Amino acid sequence: AVRIRCALEELGPIYVKFGQILSTRQDLLPDDIALELARLQDDVPPFPGSIATAQIEAAFGKPVTEVFRDFDETPLASASIAQVHAATLQSGESVVVKVIHEGVEDVVKADLELMMQLAQALEEHGNLPGIRPVQVVEEFQHTLLREINFQNELHNLERFNRNFADDPTVRFPTPF
Repeated sequence: AVRIRCALEELGPIYVKFGQILSTRQDLLPDDIALELARLQDDVPPFPGSIATAQIEAAFGKPVTEVFRDFDETPLASASIAQVHAATLQSGESVVVKVIHEGVEDVVKADLELMMQLAQALEEHGNLPGIRPVQVVEEFQHTLLREINFQNELHNLERFNRNFADDPTVRFPTPF
């Protein structure tokens, strides 16, 4: 089980995400594997904070010190697609900055293409009653491509803020 988890981590973000999804399907996996894959939910190794800083500087076209009064290169959390860092805006507001893993979009697209080819071969040559690998990969692809587009996340957050604006019991982060 540990070797499977480690192999998925080494293969990259899309395989980590696939392992995360598999971990929720304990009806399909032995208990030891499901439990080990569940570690992928919150135990993904971070990438160096210097890479996050470089990505922020590239996105804004200026040094991170001009974007933030303070930026902590030690991530608060890391996941398969991105990690988050604490920062302080120039205005003094505390924020959390979400930074996508470097090059993840190209890796995800290439890996999805490979997964689709494997799924097509399985459907063509495998004996898998009741299982449609191509459909599974198509759904996985749709979800994953939406997840790596932070604009979708921004639009969802803005929509939730509007929908619950009159409810004092519900709070969502303010996007910047």
